[in-house]
Amino acid sequence: MKTRRRFLAILAGAAALPVLGGATAATTRQWRGLALGANAQIVLDHPNAEALIELAIAEIRRLEQVFSLYRADSALSRLNQTGLLPDPPFEMVELLSSCDTIHQRTGGAFDPTVQPLWALYARQYSLGITPQKAQIAAALALTGWRGVEITAAAIKLVRPGMALTLNGVAQGYIADKVTALLRRNGIANVLVNTGEISALGAAPNGKPWEIFLKGGRGAPLQLVNQAIATSAPLGTVFTEGGQSGHILDPRSGVPGGKWRQVSVVAGNATLADGLSTGFCLMERDKIMAALGKEQVILARL
Repeated sequence: MKTRRRFLAILAGAAALPVLGGATAATTRQWRGLALGANAQIVLDHPNAEALIELAIAEIRRLEQVFSLYRADSALSRLNQTGLLPDPPFEMVELLSSCDTIHQRTGGAFDPTVQPLWALYARQYSLGITPQKAQIAAALALTGWRGVEITAAAIKLVRPGMALTLNGVAQGYIADKVTALLRRNGIANVLVNTGEISALGAAPNGKPWEIFLKGGRGAPLQLVNQAIATSAPLGTVFTEGGQSGHILDPRSGVPGGKWRQVSVVAGNATLADGLSTGFCLMERDKIMAALGKEQVILARL
């Protein structure tokens, strides 16, 4: 699987950030790594930055053990293998509850049960074969959010062969959890980018965190206690030529996309991530009806 391409970037490198609140430049630390296969970054200005970032990295690894599709012993993999996850981690129940809200807000465009479709496309295209209509129909019969039963005691997939992917929302959720962890440890200003961005407080220069969108024009977005997520149908592709994108329409079973790129600014990265995924498959009027207090930035194909 190709690493998910990212469409967000930070304007200034940590080495160029000025002093904040009497701290010296040496207290500003920038970490780069991976979270669920996406490029990740943490920018933190604090005298104990090194230890705090290590704490954040440990939290990322812990949550990967819950949500990774590529670790056979993760909670998500165990659910997909058997269709039943007894005593699920709190984080799994919490995130699936958020998925339910996002599914409803997007009129079903956001649906984590598309994993059987995703597996079909990945398998067929890896063999150089286009999925056939009958294969798509068979995989589509294994999808449907109503087939997911969520309680604190167990998570159940009601039809054999169903499976979930949380790749359209888990990066945002991890950003939120890492931000909350750092806040509990006394941090008021930090940027966490786990593929989607959570911007807490101010940048080390005392101003809002400045974010620009790849391919965007004009002034950067300025975030304070906000999150941003960007999705693009062709951000990851199944084919070398890039014609078949990774965002699958749960209603038709085929790769979809009304927009080249969709960015959502919200109060938390979980919501921004899920909405940006679903909005890729929706017309403008439907997006505006579902938007609420969030901000959306749409780029046409």
